[in-house]
Amino acid sequence: MKIEQWFRHPAGIVVSAVVATMLWGSAMPIIKIGYEDLGIGAADYGAQWLFAGYRFTLAGLLLIIFHYLVTRGRGKTEQRKKLGKGRLSRLALIQTFLQYLLLYVGLSYSTGIQGSIIVGSTSLFQMLSVRFVNSAERLTVMKITGLLLGFLGIAAVGIGKGDLSLSFGWGELLLLGSAFFGGVGNVLAKQESRHEPVLSLTGRQMALGGILLIAVSVPMVGAAPFAINGTHFMYLLYLSVLSAVGFGIWNTIMKYNDVGRVSMYLFLIPVFGVILSSILLGEQMSGWVGISLSLVVSGILIVNRSVTVKTVVSRAKADAQQS
Repeated sequence: MKIEQWFRHPAGIVVSAVVATMLWGSAMPIIKIGYEDLGIGAADYGAQWLFAGYRFTLAGLLLIIFHYLVTRGRGKTEQRKKLGKGRLSRLALIQTFLQYLLLYVGLSYSTGIQGSIIVGSTSLFQMLSVRFVNSAERLTVMKITGLLLGFLGIAAVGIGKGDLSLSFGWGELLLLGSAFFGGVGNVLAKQESRHEPVLSLTGRQMALGGILLIAVSVPMVGAAPFAINGTHFMYLLYLSVLSAVGFGIWNTIMKYNDVGRVSMYLFLIPVFGVILSSILLGEQMSGWVGISLSLVVSGILIVNRSVTVKTVVSRAKADAQQS
């Protein structure tokens, strides 16, 4: 089965999206473990940005090397196909630099529960922003219903934790801004993937975004404010690999599918985050997580059902016109 066939097939979409969101969900507990071992405090923004910068620079380099190795025997045409510097910089600025610049600061001012709920809004911004890129993408009643179920699922995680606060301060605003840039960046990556192979595009924009994060943080804390041993490097390597694999898979899913069909899967990120935090950090997990997952999965099924119905209707119209 070719790559395009896999990422267009329903089973391929489900498996790929679950892998990507599970990897992203595992990032938070690993980051917390790494911060604790490195002695990075909640208000050490420069050290947090530097750690993120190293993570995404390494992730980008890994993708660039992998893409080169994969395409080495396919001729020079595919390897030379590159996005212009201006458009690449725009993508790196939005999808990596601004998204994670705001995310790391926002998490230090907000609770984990509120952060999880707001991270789920990335799917909403993704579905809304695609309207400015592709007018054919529409927010149907079934898509809106799926979104509402997804948000209810994330809220259920908060209820299960017993701390579903409705306060909205600087931390929440920054996290909302991060979700906005994440959604817009995903749609922009889908658009730009028409001009450059996904792995090359993702790798170059992540490396550039990581370098920008390093450039911002070095004047604040220096290039090496913490000593990294073998264990710390393994944390950094894992976070880099999960970023490379997660974004590589997700951007490929986005390239071959309607945004409305796949956006719902982003609601799985905080669900996996809670489950994996319970396993890795020993945080208590209640039965509400099962309810949350059920609501998110229901939303995914509804959205995919709406896409299936739309496809059937479109084919019926096309057959009628031909006859």
